[in-house]
Amino acid sequence: MNRDLTTGNVAKTMVLFAAPMIAGNLLQQFYNIADTLIVGKFLGAEAMAAVGTAYTLMTFLTSILIGLCMGSGSVFSFYYGKKDFVKMRGCVRAAFVLVGGVTVLVDALAFIFVNPILRLLQVPEEIMGQMRLYVLIIFTGIFFIFLYNYFAYLLRALGNSVVPLYFLGGSSVFNVALDLLFVAVFHWGIGGAAAATVLSQIISGVGIGVYTWKKAPLLKEAWRRRDEGKEERRATVQEIVRFSLAASVQQSVMNFGILMVQGLVNSFGVAVMAAFTAAVKIDSFAYMPAQEFGNAFSLYISQNYGAGERSRVRQGAVRAMAISITFCLAVSALVFGFAKYLMLLFVSPSETEIIRIGVGYLRVEGAFYCGIGILFLLYAFYRGIQKPGMSLALTVISLGTRVFLAYLLAPVPEIGVLGIWWAIPVGWILADAVGIFYLAFKIRTAE
Repeated sequence: MNRDLTTGNVAKTMVLFAAPMIAGNLLQQFYNIADTLIVGKFLGAEAMAAVGTAYTLMTFLTSILIGLCMGSGSVFSFYYGKKDFVKMRGCVRAAFVLVGGVTVLVDALAFIFVNPILRLLQVPEEIMGQMRLYVLIIFTGIFFIFLYNYFAYLLRALGNSVVPLYFLGGSSVFNVALDLLFVAVFHWGIGGAAAATVLSQIISGVGIGVYTWKKAPLLKEAWRRRDEGKEERRATVQEIVRFSLAASVQQSVMNFGILMVQGLVNSFGVAVMAAFTAAVKIDSFAYMPAQEFGNAFSLYISQNYGAGERSRVRQGAVRAMAISITFCLAVSALVFGFAKYLMLLFVSPSETEIIRIGVGYLRVEGAFYCGIGILFLLYAFYRGIQKPGMSLALTVISLGTRVFLAYLLAPVPEIGVLGIWWAIPVGWILADAVGIFYLAFKIRTAE
């Protein structure tokens, strides 16, 4: 179902468009949590630590591709709102070639440099073998991650956020079922968990690609009709590169910072790694709705900005902020109050040290979810008004602060891992302050 984001009640339009995106990513986070839970329960803390670190690495690698697709989606949405379908078809074609090529390159480099990457992450020797096996299998599914995200952002740019939910939800359920089969029944160990993930990625990537080819005439026309001249095609490629590269750099900088923090966490040993792995899963699940609401908000802003609906841009920014803050306050209260019980979903009650460390992390982060909720909206707003450089600047501020403070404070014996935990919300708050100051001016002018 395609939804016109340039008409109707502002808050209702955003929420209805965002709801399937939020549901889809909650399902994906449910899979990630289930994957960690299954591995932790059946294979132990060392395997869970290996999967957690591998997940952080894969998030960094795939963030490059997802950022490219996200940036391309903003361009698709802008021209769809503007009703310039000739330009949009050129962008669709150029983005597929560009992002597909980058995907192949990233995958090849990941295979070639897997050993140096694992050493850079300071992976303890006792889990090195398990993690290497896991990531080598996972790397085989990177191309299908690109396929899913490319077609998902294309459909969302057209106002269709429901179909990507179907494919993502189906693959997540399939993934959990295969996890149980391969790990609990066949006893294939950590390699079985990785194989389950790759098979589910193939289903979602190929499935949504086939659907879009059959149901979206614009995609077929992008390859069959070339309405632009040589100069127009060059300008189209340059535009896609500019926007997709900015979003990709933003996503990769964000996740590179997280990867650096993961390396610091790893230096504290397996107990801290395991606690961090479980707590981050809970953390991600808690604020994922705010993140996906931000992604939907970006496409809402892009369509309305392209259509020249400046008043809806301003109204959308104000209402989105109210919605996100309300949600984040509620989730903060739940995570802070139930931190111990949430950790027990992943860790045996006998693992008291892991639980203690994880609870400490969740109570620090959980108190400040409004910070990350606001930051997601700021990223989205600046992408939507064709200023992706500002989104990147806020990411650098947030992650730069996080990494700097973490490496500064963690070595202090009296602080230790608490320094890593506190560095995260400090980075959020600083970036929010800068972004809101600039946003106050942009809402007035909507330029």
